[in-house]
Amino acid sequence: MEADLEMGSSFGENATLKAQGYASMSRLTTLADDSGLEVDALGGRPGVYSARHGGRTTDQGRIELLLSELQRVPWEKRTAHFRCAIAVNPGLKGGNDVILYSGECPGIICLEPRGANGFGYDPVFYLPDLGKTMAELTFDEKNRVSHRAQAAQRVRPSLEELFRGQIDNERPL
Repeated sequence: MEADLEMGSSFGENATLKAQGYASMSRLTTLADDSGLEVDALGGRPGVYSARHGGRTTDQGRIELLLSELQRVPWEKRTAHFRCAIAVNPGLKGGNDVILYSGECPGIICLEPRGANGFGYDPVFYLPDLGKTMAELTFDEKNRVSHRAQAAQRVRPSLEELFRGQIDNERPL
């Protein structure tokens, strides 16, 4: 079903479509996200099509395609961003209004993959400030700097407000 809800032209639109779709089915507060890679030299591609870039292929296939598209692009012009949008739909707690939160992580696309952690484009997404690719980061490091971590930190206060009083009074799931 998720692929059916990723028909928007932006990460925010896709996250909103998913949050509204799942909230309408469950009638519960729903969080949904969409994220991907935007490469400046490619005009922002693969963007919302990051997971589908190159058709039905593997992460390795998508990395190979990306590197071939950037083959003649010099290092200093290989800038890119991982972007994430998280949509919160309060469900029964507040109707069908969706609140959007975002996160962004800037980097550079490497000349070749490095590292074994992570997934997707992580092995070719180099973080100059850390001197590592996303795939070379530990789980804790990635959760401090990633686009998803940033968006999740921004959404946290709203969730705490939405559920204030319930968290302490109800049994844990």
